[in-house]
Formats: sequence, C-alpha cells, structure tokens
Amino acid sequence: MPIAVDIDIDLMPARRKMSVGELADRVGITPANLAVLKNGRAKAVRFATLAALCEVLDCQPGDLLRWEAGDAAGDAAEEAAGEAVGG
Repeated sequence: MPIAVDIDIDLMPARRKMSVGELADRVGITPANLAVLKNGRAKAVRFATLAALCEVLDCQPGDLLRWEAGDAAGDAAEEAAGEAVGG
C-alpha cells in the first residue's frame, strides 16, 4: 500500500506522559484498533480518527503517515477489500 501508517504507538504517547490505553480513550478508538495501526495492518484510517490522533498527540498528519512506492493495481484491490479503522 503506498500510504503507510508510521506511528510509534509506544514512544509518541510516552513523550506526552500518557499510556497507550489513555491514547486510545482520548482518540475514541479501541486499543485493538490502535494496535492495528501500530502493526501496519490498517487498510484505511478515517479522517476523524487521524484528526483526533493529531490533536491528542499535538502533531501533523505527516508525522503519522508516510508514502511508499508500490504496486498501484495491487494496492487498489487491497483497498477495496480493506476496512477503515476508527470512527
């Protein structure tokens, strides 16, 4: 997938003196969905979830996402089959 979630779920909240569980609560997603983001298994992220992460972590979307070159045709098929995280 050309867009990858690049969140260090252990380090970013720790820098802000909060636990991963507190981050999940403040963002409004489950710890399991936060783990999906951390482990790179998310196929999509809702803008509302991305905005909440940015607000809670006091960062920009570019701090959480990165672009990777990849196979556009395979990525489109994966995207169609994937589910959004959050919301």
